Amino acid sequence: MTKTKAILAALGVTTALTAPALIVPMLSAPAAIAAAPVAGVQDFSDLAEKVTPAVVNVSVTMKAGADDGDDVQMSDRSQQQQMEEFMKRFAERFGGMPGMPGGPQMKPQRPAQKAQAVGTGFIIDPAGWIVTNYHVAGKADSITVTLTDGRKLAAKLKGGDEKTDLALLKVESDKPLPYVEFGDATKVRVGQAVMAVGNPFGLGGTVTTGIVSARGRDIHSGPFDDYIQTDAAINRGNSGGPLFDMEGKVVGINTAIFSPTGGNIGLGFAIPSSLAQPVIAQLKTDGHVERGLLGVQIQPVSTEIAESMSLGSEKGALVAQVQPDSPAKAAGIQSGDVIKSVDGKEVASIRDLTRIISATKPGTSVKLGVWRDGKDVTVTAKVGDQKDEGAVVKTSADKPDAKKEQLSYGVSLAPLTDEARQELKLKDSVKGAVIAAVEPGSPADEQGLKAGDVLQQVGKDSIDGPKVAAEKLKEAKKTGKPVLMKVYREGMSRFVAISPRAA
Repeated sequence: MTKTKAILAALGVTTALTAPALIVPMLSAPAAIAAAPVAGVQDFSDLAEKVTPAVVNVSVTMKAGADDGDDVQMSDRSQQQQMEEFMKRFAERFGGMPGMPGGPQMKPQRPAQKAQAVGTGFIIDPAGWIVTNYHVAGKADSITVTLTDGRKLAAKLKGGDEKTDLALLKVESDKPLPYVEFGDATKVRVGQAVMAVGNPFGLGGTVTTGIVSARGRDIHSGPFDDYIQTDAAINRGNSGGPLFDMEGKVVGINTAIFSPTGGNIGLGFAIPSSLAQPVIAQLKTDGHVERGLLGVQIQPVSTEIAESMSLGSEKGALVAQVQPDSPAKAAGIQSGDVIKSVDGKEVASIRDLTRIISATKPGTSVKLGVWRDGKDVTVTAKVGDQKDEGAVVKTSADKPDAKKEQLSYGVSLAPLTDEARQELKLKDSVKGAVIAAVEPGSPADEQGLKAGDVLQQVGKDSIDGPKVAAEKLKEAKKTGKPVLMKVYREGMSRFVAISPRAA
């Protein structure tokens, strides 16, 4: 389980599996149902009547303490620490506190006992194929689906994708089941009416309505964030349930909420059908999702970085580090390159690059438009197979006991001695100068540099010690432009640009 997921679980921020409860069905037939305004108020009754039979309750059982994406056996102290850490991070970014709806929000059980939880799902095929969230059923020992007519059917997990939080279940029925169809989420407009159906707090089938509040929301839950935001009431237990347009088509899968209390405050998030459909198709065929891999660590292009590289705009993905033995390495991609396009498709942000490469079939060759050394170049790379990332070894941020040289950018640098390497747990391959201290409020501090970081590059020049770094920084300051620095921290490299004007 990832640290982030453990934090979310401690807050009840992930899924909404509570005690066993019912889940509300939705659209049953592919026929379009239009809701008619009544006395100035939109009437959803016909739509609800038609779609709810296809929405189901998903009840799961798993071993308490199993690594199911939410930690069921966390101590009170661990929960408190994680809650405080998560709340602090969230408050810094959004000024509020998040929560997530349905999914494994389970009551702690004694070791070796079973934990039960519930969520929502919806039938997409009369043969019994059901879509839900991965965090609802992805790691369950047993799954039971309850239809709106009261029938209970055993379900099998046919495939799951944790990165998009989607799972596909299959049930067997002696007769065709009511089902719903996916709509086109790319045509969803902000302000249009939508309807959610689910199982909030285990109460059973519940219909709520609202509008699309925003599109393309990134709530920092993963690399594929592209949520539809809605003010339709979504609570714990709604996870995996459908979000309908007024034609009765599923345009989203309700997955998350932001809330200071864990209840609905009008900030719900749904995975768009345009993202879900290809994933579900692969899960149905192969049971897993095949994704492409380039093998680079990337970061956004800030205004300062764009200026320092004479880019002209903040679009693109800056390559901070190239993984050894990766497709990017074989193609000649270099640290400091800015990837601007893939096969002619613009890369406006790092999310664009992640999605385009991930959606590319492994083994396919792609042409990358790259900004390098002040000019555009084209690089051809053969996309590899995406694999799980290994754990990152954390390094100490204590200050090495070495001779320091104070620089005007607000950092003190020290040689990378054997003692410093041992203290910071650095491999011999890591070269540069250690940042021994960062002056509070300085340009370096504002860009997030901290003691224990290793300065590896200034501009295009590699750094092998504090004296060289000082010379290069002084030269860069004369240009009047932000200076680009490459910094190594906790197994990863990234670029920052610090403007001398603020020094």
